[in-house]
Amino acid sequence: MDTLSPKERSRRMSLIRGKNSNPEMKLRHLVHNMGFRYRLHVESLPGTPDLVFPSKRAVIFLHGCFWHRHENCKLARLPKSRLEFWKQKLDANKDRDARDQKRLMALGWRVLVVWECEMNDTVRVGMSVREFLCGSEGGE
Repeated sequence: MDTLSPKERSRRMSLIRGKNSNPEMKLRHLVHNMGFRYRLHVESLPGTPDLVFPSKRAVIFLHGCFWHRHENCKLARLPKSRLEFWKQKLDANKDRDARDQKRLMALGWRVLVVWECEMNDTVRVGMSVREFLCGSEGGE
């Protein structure tokens, strides 16, 4: 049973942002400080990636653990009320993510997913991003 009234639950849910969230801003600052330049939320690409690096044909998605069903993550637990509604909605998000990533790769783009919970270790994320963007090139 939900501990909040429907009105309070609705108010809280309306505060959740799809763009420019705190974890996304943290990732953007990290990547920018590493010297990489990117485009934001390119709507012409499948899934509207959060960060797009056109010259590298690479995109980065920052996924919220709850909304995108990060496996084995404590932030991805299901709500206690309206379980069937949430399960269908969140499973559809996960399916759409997989479809979008597949479409991007078919178009020749490389895809990296960074999870919200991973942003607690920016050193590790920075290393992953650098490896993803530079690979064997050695730098930008």
